[in-house]
Amino acid sequence: MSSRLTPSRGFTLIEILLVLVLLAVSAVAVIASLPNSSEDTAKKDAQSLFHRMQLLNEEAILSGKDFGLRVDEKQSGYALMALASDGWQLLDMDGLPAETHLDDRLSIQMTLGGDAWRDDDRLFNPGSLFDEDMFADVEKDKKPKPPQIFIMSSGEVTPVNVAFYPSDKDAEQDSWTVVVKENSQILLLAPGESLDE
Repeated sequence: MSSRLTPSRGFTLIEILLVLVLLAVSAVAVIASLPNSSEDTAKKDAQSLFHRMQLLNEEAILSGKDFGLRVDEKQSGYALMALASDGWQLLDMDGLPAETHLDDRLSIQMTLGGDAWRDDDRLFNPGSLFDEDMFADVEKDKKPKPPQIFIMSSGEVTPVNVAFYPSDKDAEQDSWTVVVKENSQILLLAPGESLDE
């Protein structure tokens, strides 16, 4: 009797390695398509505002127009504005959204800088003898509120810090911050980074 070895019907090492490589590639593709963390979203939104403010600053100098930025901390968003003959209007510029609303997981915080602006919010939130909510429907038809941050045709920009951070984290430690210095220089600071560095 001759005993012949019959080839086994199992997988070769190369086939097993090929399957493992395909599984690894597809796992990476799935992980890359998952939603970003709130830290990544805060970074992206801060970078977006940083670039928009730089663009508007250049446009203001070149065109001789004045622009503005209104930050709404309660609604977690901001609006870009332009000064027209009939007052401040939402920005109408191709490729630049007039209003931006942040992800629900994010918060925005604005701190006006410079000695002339610090802790002087009354310029933008005048008191009223009436209940303002009572007239909320009437207010909708009126012009938008004026900006808190001005981007002037002279090249001047209101000194300010605008922080983007996850709502469940600390605004000072975990925020990406767009900073406008007294000399109108616009900077973007990472979490933990300060102007002194």
